[in-house]
Amino acid sequence: MDTQILALIMFGALLLGMFSGFPIAFVLLGTGLIFGYIGWGSAVLDQMVSRTIGIMANDALVAVPLFVFMGYMMDRSGIAEGLFGTLQLALGPLRGSIALATVALSTILAATTGIVGASVTMMGLLTLPVMLKRGYDIPLATGSIIAGGTLGVLIPPSIMLILYGPMAGISIARLFTGAILPGLLLSALYMIYIGVRCFFQPHLGPPLPKEQRDIPFLQLFSMLLKTLFPPLFLILAVLGSILFGLAAPTEAAAVGGFGAAILCLAYGKLNWPTLKDVVYMTLSTSAMILIITVGANVFTGVFLALGGGTAIENFLLNSALGPFGILVVIMIMVFILGMFVDWIAILLILVPVISPIVKKLGFDPVWFAMLVCVNLQMSYLTPPFAYSIFYLKGVAPPEVELKDIMKGVIPFVILQAIGLTLCILFPQIILWLPTLVYG
Repeated sequence: MDTQILALIMFGALLLGMFSGFPIAFVLLGTGLIFGYIGWGSAVLDQMVSRTIGIMANDALVAVPLFVFMGYMMDRSGIAEGLFGTLQLALGPLRGSIALATVALSTILAATTGIVGASVTMMGLLTLPVMLKRGYDIPLATGSIIAGGTLGVLIPPSIMLILYGPMAGISIARLFTGAILPGLLLSALYMIYIGVRCFFQPHLGPPLPKEQRDIPFLQLFSMLLKTLFPPLFLILAVLGSILFGLAAPTEAAAVGGFGAAILCLAYGKLNWPTLKDVVYMTLSTSAMILIITVGANVFTGVFLALGGGTAIENFLLNSALGPFGILVVIMIMVFILGMFVDWIAILLILVPVISPIVKKLGFDPVWFAMLVCVNLQMSYLTPPFAYSIFYLKGVAPPEVELKDIMKGVIPFVILQAIGLTLCILFPQIILWLPTLVYG
């Protein structure tokens, strides 16, 4: 059998294994080993060992557990509660103020954690009861929580970008820099949508009653400074050190983990049970990410060696679609896969295959990487396998039904598609800051 045909059968077997519900890391590893053995014998075992050692020796991946630790520690610090209360007061006169405060808080916290599950769960516990008590529209409330909570997968320090960089041969620092403006763009689109919709339909999100926000300006300003300073200082310490070339991402991750622990201590929340829980959750999450990375690395190594990448490359480059037509095809493919497959698997499988195509099409690799990552962010919101929907449902009160949550995410998926389109039409949204910082 032709090895390229075997590679395409291998990809079909992978999708079948994923849809069966079997753990994705072992589907990747098992498919790679079985088809590698069929294609070129026991040499596949040598490749598995060498690729696993390559993952273990990758310095950039050390940042994964460090940033995960930082995110979980920030989740336990209690900073979000005080900041949410202050943002409610500051935005109180506006219709939809609590939903706006939710997205604003999520944007700030996204720059301190790349753990979407923790962000959505925390925001669901913190802000959803308040919005329900104020009579907010349930789909609007749940949609704003899920959309805001998923910003952490894009805004640095993002685990997605840490995994993407080494596979595509792109500097993680450049990816971090390129992700800042797209992340802020999505946050702005969410807030504009909430503000405009609540302005014309006040019953969806009433403003905070005047008697509850009647606080002197100087007192409110002081509260904002007090609650905003700790997370902004941590963001500056982590991202600032990367952007200004003072530290590599791995070193900055260590600074971030230490800084988050200090903030947790300063807020009186750091004790032995908290530290133990954070370490265990960090270990569990990091092990899950890295074992999938090993499995995907073995799979893509076999897939490319069998000629699967060459077959896809020839099919796309020999088509009459043109560069932007091929780009649209890739974006649609990523979006559809995101509805059914975990983003980690999509990233680890597709990036080694499509990166050579990107170079031949003449696209800027940082720009293309950001398009893929913005697209993959939608996978957290698109049913049937939208993890954020189930994270929120798990902590929501009984009156919040699954259909309400799914209804609520639809406008935000459309907004993300608009944001992706803007990034395609105006590449400088992504490239301006990396060019300014790195030339």
